[in-house]
Amino acid sequence: MTTKTNNNTSNEMQMLELLESRLRWLSSWTVHNANHIREKRDGLKVGGHQASCSSMTAIMAALYFHALRPQDKVAVKPHAGPVLHAIHYLLGNQTQEKLERFRGLGGVQSYPSRTKDSIPVDFSTGSVGLGVAVTAFSSLMQDYLIAHGQLEESDAGRMIALMGDAELDEGNIYECLIEAYKHDIRNCWWVVDYNRQSLDSTTADRMFRRFDDIFETCGWRVVTLKYGKRQQAAFNKPGGKTLEQWIENCPNADFAALTYQGGKAWRKRLVKDIGNKPNVKKLLAGFDDDTLADLMTNLGGHCVETLSDAFDACDDDRPTLFIAYTVKGFGLPLAGHKDNHSGMMNPTQMDGYRKSLGIKRGSEWEAYGGMGDNAAAQLKAFVEDSALAQHRSEATAPTVAIPERFAVPAGDEQSTQAAFGKILLNLAKSGEEIGNRIVTTAPDVTQTTNLGAFVNQRGLFRRQEVADVFQQAQIPSAQKWSAHGAGQHIELGIAENNFFLMLTSMGLTAPHFGTRLLPVGTVYDPFIARGLDALNYGCYQDARFLLVGTPSGLTLGPEGGAHQSINTPLIGIGQPGLVYFEPAWADEVALMMRWAFDHMQQKDGSSTYLRLSTRSIAQIERDNDDWEADALKGAYWLRQPAEGAEAAIAFTGAIAPEVLQAYDSLVTDIPGLGLMNVTSPDLLHRGWSEQRASRWEGRDDSPCHAKRLLDQLSPDAGLITVLDGSPSALSWLGAVNGMKVSPLGTDRFGQTGDLPDLYNAYRINESAIIDAAAELFLA
Repeated sequence: MTTKTNNNTSNEMQMLELLESRLRWLSSWTVHNANHIREKRDGLKVGGHQASCSSMTAIMAALYFHALRPQDKVAVKPHAGPVLHAIHYLLGNQTQEKLERFRGLGGVQSYPSRTKDSIPVDFSTGSVGLGVAVTAFSSLMQDYLIAHGQLEESDAGRMIALMGDAELDEGNIYECLIEAYKHDIRNCWWVVDYNRQSLDSTTADRMFRRFDDIFETCGWRVVTLKYGKRQQAAFNKPGGKTLEQWIENCPNADFAALTYQGGKAWRKRLVKDIGNKPNVKKLLAGFDDDTLADLMTNLGGHCVETLSDAFDACDDDRPTLFIAYTVKGFGLPLAGHKDNHSGMMNPTQMDGYRKSLGIKRGSEWEAYGGMGDNAAAQLKAFVEDSALAQHRSEATAPTVAIPERFAVPAGDEQSTQAAFGKILLNLAKSGEEIGNRIVTTAPDVTQTTNLGAFVNQRGLFRRQEVADVFQQAQIPSAQKWSAHGAGQHIELGIAENNFFLMLTSMGLTAPHFGTRLLPVGTVYDPFIARGLDALNYGCYQDARFLLVGTPSGLTLGPEGGAHQSINTPLIGIGQPGLVYFEPAWADEVALMMRWAFDHMQQKDGSSTYLRLSTRSIAQIERDNDDWEADALKGAYWLRQPAEGAEAAIAFTGAIAPEVLQAYDSLVTDIPGLGLMNVTSPDLLHRGWSEQRASRWEGRDDSPCHAKRLLDQLSPDAGLITVLDGSPSALSWLGAVNGMKVSPLGTDRFGQTGDLPDLYNAYRINESAIIDAAAELFLA
């Protein structure tokens, strides 16, 4: 950062103070307009967080218009979203119309959103803690790209999180800290709005005093900004040290209550507590009630000069935690009140606030309203000359060429998990660009999810090379995992939140850094649920990756119920931004992986989830490739039904051998019986839902893929559905044409055992399928 002259610094600080006032007004007015002026058709409170915005305005003014560089990226705390929009309103990137529709359809979102808002948003926030932790993983991905020659060191930016102090209660923050320490992250700032109030209460003093230790132990620099310049000046006067000591020891709840009560209360309390100390009364007498209240709340987080100096002093790549003391509701009638989190100014209070700023009625939306012409012109020029105004738009990363077909691994018997590992290894050894762009990760399950061969071929990523001691000592091991800057696997500890945030950061490298990677992450299928919030977070901001959940279901027999997934097919169906496939055979794995790498690069693409199995099954011979197109739509006929057939079996995944045995037993008794392999319950269901919506919206309502397949059966036909997972994932198929369904699957926790026993106990074996067919006809 360039050094400024004192004169320029003084002028800049004046501009930042004016800017802070504008941001506080515009964010407050945006929330007020939505709740008190805009018509309410449903009678519901629109909501918003005026107090949470006002505690952040100085921090965001100093950061965005003093410290921020074009290559830096920021995750804004959810409840300060209106401040971010106010910034872009001044920059001309946001419209009055969208601000007027705050929290309305098509308007400004409640919380910053990459996918829903029209302004530049680096990271979506909303689920507290996740938007903080993701910046650490993005800084790691930036280092990865630099080490691989895909980003210049000079273009490295800071990954910055603006966070509320209550977010430090989130466990994923500390999971992230541990992982960040392992990988020696850099270029990461976390700025805490330490207003000492959460949703329900004033935060405890005791725990917050330990955060310095926690972060410093993990290699972070901790910068505490407790006092503003006016307070610091007062402390240097006679009696000032006593006042400083009083503030230092004042409990959070007391400080908040006195802030709300104002200058008279401050004076009464200070006189009572320290009025008998030397020079204190004289010091206090130098301030009237209003200026005394201003002095006592001139904390570091509200002083743009203190903030700017702190940011300037940390102009290196060391990860840094800034603890900025603030007042929740600063500058508003709500300041300090314990109920102000969701509270807001009433019309009378808002009108008084407007008048105090000299804003004329009807001019509330003027970007620089209430300011004199000269001040407005200077501030406008200051904003337009800022680094933020020159902020480059997100890059469009070139696509990575995908081979026309992926080779199908050889083997008469194999599992889908094994096939996945072999295909990745083939890509790593292929010499094609796709092999260089794949980056993999796993939460300490690299070997057991079949990523090991890829890592042997491509290595672990570390900024500093780490020797494999076992390899150097010539001790035999299947793992030949050298760690170096060219490595393409990022190993994580056992924390699924970290895993999904890592995938999110990997999946955003194209828009963030202009370089496209093809991320692949593997996790035990049942433990997807442990990181589901972070998975949803990644999908919400349109991160692109391939998620592999394996092993899955009862097919992991001896491991027992804790390792046997049940509802993950429903997660796959219900999660937006994620296409779920469950292949049965190796050639399907190859087809779907190829599709996934292509799909994640498309403008209207998304992430993909493959649910795989460790169960080794006999592979089937194909006469042709005609099945492939239908498989990528969600299902195909493995055994074509006769026209008007009375029944069909629909199955998914590794249960295929039992299904084929049952089919062979039933086909003589049910002539023309069909056998449908549902490769993606998700795509099949999505197509059906879209068809139904099209009918009412006047769009193309041609039959969906599920209907085209099922139309080959008799209208009175019955369906037997079966998968190693929740039966609900397939039982809905009967609704497509109003058919009877006999659904099989697992809907209770599993237990240990071998597969014949488990499949019999949980009714997904051959005899259960035959019984299900009988039930259809008996009914």
